[in-house]
Amino acid sequence: MRVTLDRDLDALTERIIGAAFEVFNTLGQGFVEAVYKKALLCELRERGLDAEHEVPFQIGYKGSNVGTYFADIVVARRVTVELKVADALAQPHKRQVINYLRASGLPVGLLFNFGGSSLTFSRVLP
Repeated sequence: MRVTLDRDLDALTERIIGAAFEVFNTLGQGFVEAVYKKALLCELRERGLDAEHEVPFQIGYKGSNVGTYFADIVVARRVTVELKVADALAQPHKRQVINYLRASGLPVGLLFNFGGSSLTFSRVLP
């Protein structure tokens, strides 16, 4: 069964993806993750999107807080964005985003890899 996003959320993810491509096309490959993260934050804000970085989310277990994860970027309090600089995106990267979605309660995540000769990405649903 294919899960689809509502129209507004789909449009928001498309805007984020467009911003990520602009960052990659401008900077190219070879930088560390922190550079791409700062550039993407700038690009998202320049496009009028509410983008926050290092947003903390508590991980609960049977009513107890057992940890905190920090989202690379959260856009419009609806989309978590995770950046990687790797040879390729792998299942552990996607599982990480799924866990972030479960902890945050956000409806969708975007996983970007700036490490290859072209930008790759994946939409991730909980």
